[in-house]
This record gives sequence, C-alpha cells and structure tokens, in this order.
Amino acid sequence: LLESRLDTVVYRMGLVPTPFAARQFVNHGHVRVNGKKVNIASYTVKEGDVIELREKSRQLTAVLEVVQNPERSVPEYIEFDPKELKGKFIRAPKLAEVPYPVVMQPNFVIEFYSR
Repeated sequence: LLESRLDTVVYRMGLVPTPFAARQFVNHGHVRVNGKKVNIASYTVKEGDVIELREKSRQLTAVLEVVQNPERSVPEYIEFDPKELKGKFIRAPKLAEVPYPVVMQPNFVIEFYSR
C-alpha cells in the first residue's frame, strides 16, 4: 500500500532526493497523474497511471540536479523516462522488490499508518 502512494512513486522515480521532499513536491502541485494535477501526497496510484511533472516544474534546479546525478535506481515496477521526466506505475511491487535500506516489518508500518 505504501509503495502505491503518489509521494512514494515520485521518490522512487528519482525526481527528488528524499521522501520528505517528495511529499512537499506533490503538495505544492508539481505533479500530474494521467494529465491531471494531483496535490495529495497520499493519493493511491493505480496500475497503468502515468506520473509526470508540470511543464514549469521540469526546469526546477533541484529536479535537474537529482535527475542528472541519480543516487538510486528506479525499481522494476515503475517505468521511467528521464528525458520526459515521466513515469508509469506498472504494477504493485512484491515485498522483496521494494528497496528498503533496513529489514522491513510491514505489520508495524501498517499499524503505524492506520492511526
């Protein structure tokens, strides 16, 4: 569920340096889903949805720096075109595919977010 949040998908696409920046980026209206502006970070992205940046947002210095010097790779469950700054959510990932830096305990995370 967490990997299908819009802010998480934007982070996984490599458009911003941190998950916190992804949330702010979405909240400030820089992201479009299927051509429509979405500014709700918790928006659930569905299979086949196309995520892209607004035309004006593509020229932001922070975005250009992160895209030119990628620190992490884009997971297999997201297609990403760095030239167009556009991605497609192909499918929900399996737990083993999610690139977490620590051992993940999904039950604790779901319990935390359900509060």
